[in-house]
Amino acid sequence: MPTMTAIGSFAALPVDDPDSLQDITIEVPELRPHDVLVRVEAVSVNPVDIKRRRSLSPSAEPTILGFDAAGVVEAVGSEVTTLSVGDEVWYAGDVSRPGTNAQLHAVDERIVARKPRSLSFRDAAALPLTTITAWETLFERFNLTADSRGDLLVLGAAGGVGSVMIQLAKKLTGVRVIATASRDESRQWARDLGADEVIDHHDLRTQALDVAPDGVDYLFTPFSAGNVDVFADIVRPFGHITAIDEPEGLDLVGLKTKSIAWHWELMFTRPLTGYDIAAQQRLLADAADLVDRGELRTTLTTAIDGFTAANLREAHRMVESGRMVGKVVVSR
Repeated sequence: MPTMTAIGSFAALPVDDPDSLQDITIEVPELRPHDVLVRVEAVSVNPVDIKRRRSLSPSAEPTILGFDAAGVVEAVGSEVTTLSVGDEVWYAGDVSRPGTNAQLHAVDERIVARKPRSLSFRDAAALPLTTITAWETLFERFNLTADSRGDLLVLGAAGGVGSVMIQLAKKLTGVRVIATASRDESRQWARDLGADEVIDHHDLRTQALDVAPDGVDYLFTPFSAGNVDVFADIVRPFGHITAIDEPEGLDLVGLKTKSIAWHWELMFTRPLTGYDIAAQQRLLADAADLVDRGELRTTLTTAIDGFTAANLREAHRMVESGRMVGKVVVSR
């Protein structure tokens, strides 16, 4: 069997441990009928990478992490119809399969699209997972349209998802965007992306009601633990909340009095279940068009050149710090 280089983990180790992510050699994956084989040129690191690395059980076989990727199609499966060898693509992967931290990666064509022509591989790799999450939240969970009005509160607005959500909401809907950020750098980032108001999440109840006295219509949260009572106070009756986290012991009963709807968003739902899986390809194609029209910008803020375990550990360390503004990308 032909082999390739990759970066793997064998156990849940602290990121400062050199063994937490290791340079390895593994077999090139075999293609399923709908797969394309992508030569990976750049990857970005998301909180889900950290979560998975920290939860690994010790194993003699490596786990290949990584979701966001941009690269070039090297081969196609027997039933591939939408992509061809040589296509430059971007995608966010599948949590149930080996990840993108490898020289070559097999992925279902139906969750892959051609990358924006106007972006480098490095700039493109920053966007897929967060764009899918933000898009599904706005247009599938909240059902927003160009005619939608009201207030959207985006928690963690300077992070990867928030950075895309602000842009999409301002370009494709009529809602007012209220962003949370606490540091000068992150507050300015949110404003530059188009946020109408920026408030401090450390004083969320008071500051949210100062700018939206009747409550916000929509709230996006990656930080739900301990906040449900605050959400109940700052979301209007019949409002909507979408969460991407799942804190243990989450109790939503406080939302009932105001009939506030709680939605979950997991951008891996389509690849995991196969339900309407090609919608993810269409979404990424639409997002690529927005980028090429200058209506959606990359959220890359830190670029690390050299696809090595040491560099990937540094990217993990930056995301783990909780102080990232935008996205970090590791490229070849």
